Amino acid sequence: MPKKIIERFMPKPETLQNHKHLQMFGKLLHKPNLWALNRRSAPMAFAVGLFVAWVPMPFQMVLAAALAIVFNCNLPIAVALVWITNPITMPFMFYAAYLFGAKLLSHPPQRFTFEASWQWIESSLSTIGPPFLLGCVVFGVIFAAVGYFIVHNLWKYSILFKWKNRTK
Repeated sequence: MPKKIIERFMPKPETLQNHKHLQMFGKLLHKPNLWALNRRSAPMAFAVGLFVAWVPMPFQMVLAAALAIVFNCNLPIAVALVWITNPITMPFMFYAAYLFGAKLLSHPPQRFTFEASWQWIESSLSTIGPPFLLGCVVFGVIFAAVGYFIVHNLWKYSILFKWKNRTK
């Protein structure tokens, strides 16, 4: 595992503990495992971050931080991974989630044009909302599980590789 590389780019715990948007968590940010990069906290942080990346809501980073605290996993990794959904990738990801949800619900996909208005959101929640939300939840669970098992197995094999090289 490129632990040293990841640790070099991770912010210091004090920096995040004093961040204005994370102040709401108070003393909860003082748990040591939130800042540790180990075989237990890293895979769970990937699962949390990848799941929250599929949650269609603003301020995903706050939700990722809250879930990292609940699951006692690496907070910086969980928060950083929500940036998979960014203004460039979000339309493609969420449209794929809608198509997948529509297929699961046996709804024919509807044509729609996006409008950045509250009225459009309210009117489309009844038509495209259920397939979209179902697709987001299913993709979130799938990506979280795959991310968890990939990171868990990479970590395990890196430890085995180190032990094997140590005995030579």
